[in-house]
Amino acid sequence: MNQPFRTVLLPGRHHVLTRFQAEYLHALLAGEVVDTAGEPVAVAQDAVVVWAVTSANHRGTRRNPVPAARREAAIERFALTEGIESLVVGVVDVAPTDRFAELTVKTVAHETGGLRTPTPEDTVVACSTAAVTAMYRALGFRVVPVEAGHAGDPARPWDVLGMLVAGDDTWRELAHPATVSVLDRYGLADAVVTISADPVVGDEGGLTATREYRSYIAAFEAAAQRKWDQARPWVRPGRIVDVGCATGAMLELAAAEPALHESDLFGVEVARHLYDECEHRKAQGAFAANPNTFFVQANVLNGPVFPPGTVDTTTTFALTHEILSYGDGVPSLERLAEQIAAQTAPGGVWINSDVCGPAGGDRLVRLRLRTDDGARPAGPVDLAALPDPQAHLEGLSTRARFDQFAVDFRRGAGVPYEYEVDGDDVLLSLADAMEFLTKRSYTDNWLSETHERFCALDGDAWTRLVTAAGFEVDPRSGPWRNEWLVENVLSPVAELLDPGTGEQLEWPDTHILLVARLPEGR
Repeated sequence: MNQPFRTVLLPGRHHVLTRFQAEYLHALLAGEVVDTAGEPVAVAQDAVVVWAVTSANHRGTRRNPVPAARREAAIERFALTEGIESLVVGVVDVAPTDRFAELTVKTVAHETGGLRTPTPEDTVVACSTAAVTAMYRALGFRVVPVEAGHAGDPARPWDVLGMLVAGDDTWRELAHPATVSVLDRYGLADAVVTISADPVVGDEGGLTATREYRSYIAAFEAAAQRKWDQARPWVRPGRIVDVGCATGAMLELAAAEPALHESDLFGVEVARHLYDECEHRKAQGAFAANPNTFFVQANVLNGPVFPPGTVDTTTTFALTHEILSYGDGVPSLERLAEQIAAQTAPGGVWINSDVCGPAGGDRLVRLRLRTDDGARPAGPVDLAALPDPQAHLEGLSTRARFDQFAVDFRRGAGVPYEYEVDGDDVLLSLADAMEFLTKRSYTDNWLSETHERFCALDGDAWTRLVTAAGFEVDPRSGPWRNEWLVENVLSPVAELLDPGTGEQLEWPDTHILLVARLPEGR
């Protein structure tokens, strides 16, 4: 005769615990439940429920809106309230794999020091998801089906979470009081709604699923010193906030400045991958020169991050074009300006460094591109279907890469991209010409970059936008041309010509350093 099970393994993300789960676990521990094969399940009197909290390293995403620490707090409160002996084990997020059940079992064994190693002989798994149930059964475990085996078809935890997001207060009746208490006490119910409705951030907590973060981070950090040197003369000590801080490279430079040692430094980052890297670098001592360095995972478009009038300097480096591209266009930038103005102290500054559209961007130009620096196939292809899109792009001539760009930019950025062909030349607006030329070398992140708009606003449009929010623009700041970009990226492969005379045109401004100050009397 089989011995009673001493362990109940309950895998799941556990953002919400339900009253039904409490009832079911009590019935299971009392020996009143049958498994998926219809066989009674005997559980030992000293049995322990092991809550395997999956995606424990995720927070602030639609898929995982509640931090693991708060999920664990709710489980512990649940266990105490219900008198159920429990252990909580965090399981890191992994890509979909048919070995997920095996990973969870091994994680439980490791995290409990081998004292609670689930085996088919001593552990029953409680799971209502068919695909996950199949994985555990393949390992030899018996499974009890929880909600899936109940005639009343009770709401599953993710159903209850969906009610919360939809504004249906029925979730409070179905959720266990432990969950309700934790979500309310930490303001997480509103946070879950905000995260789930966020128009900018995707399910995994990033702006785009196509970004290759290693090259993105490397490029950002390589330019950090140059950008900091540009911005530093305008930085006002006090509370300094870097919105879209990426991996914190700018704040690391700020932390090293003796003149800013009395300042509080805050990095605000919405992308989970980058926020996690900030916290990792902080743990490694990257910001030790100023211990008052903090990081916040938030989307500033969703509301204030700091109290009104409390920030002396806000910096945004290579951020605003992403907000424009992944939000709802210029209105998103207008909301950003309003949010920054609201948090800025009188006399405080907003320093924005980013790409910029050319003055007179609607002007028609003739774009002449190299045709001898690569192949020119019959036409554009579906890059997402290729095993190595980067290799394909790098094998194209500049002229052929333009053809590919036109298709991908229309689809990715969702904007018109009109042009006419005259032989090998292209006739199009100056802004559209610069959209291609400033992105043509980004072959490693092509699908992300072709989602983004660099040239939507020129310097004058930026001035109008920030002054409408209440700022005054420092006249020493404004658009500028990146000469390295001209010499190494633009001139070697392209010419801008007047469409009527054929005269070669000067390369326009490519970037902006905009310093906006909130008047003292505001």
